[in-house]
Amino acid sequence: MPLLRFDVIEGRDEKSLKKLLDAAHRAMVAAFDVPERDRYQIVHQHPAHEMMIQDTGLGFERSNNLVVISVTSKQRTDEQKKKLYQLLVQELGESCGIEPNDIMVSIVTNGDADWSFGMGEAQFLNGKL
Repeated sequence: MPLLRFDVIEGRDEKSLKKLLDAAHRAMVAAFDVPERDRYQIVHQHPAHEMMIQDTGLGFERSNNLVVISVTSKQRTDEQKKKLYQLLVQELGESCGIEPNDIMVSIVTNGDADWSFGMGEAQFLNGKL
């Protein structure tokens, strides 16, 4: 855990999606100090007309290489979140050629009772995690 959802404009092939997911996972492991196999990622590809992602008045443009990353996670510090944002830009830039202005991240926080990894159990509550 955390769970990452990637919303991208359709057209990326399997190889480029794997690079994207691998790069994001490296950033997550480094920023949030999660185990290597703590990897939960879902990709949704959309036609360009289904994504309207502007800049909140910050003055930069987006391209069709846009990636919106939604993170659901237990509580993290502000420093961990800032580190994640920086590492995502670095990793996605170096590995995938994605410009910083094309990376948007949103983090939603939840608690131990909000996770079941299977078997009908709440592993954070029953002591298995």
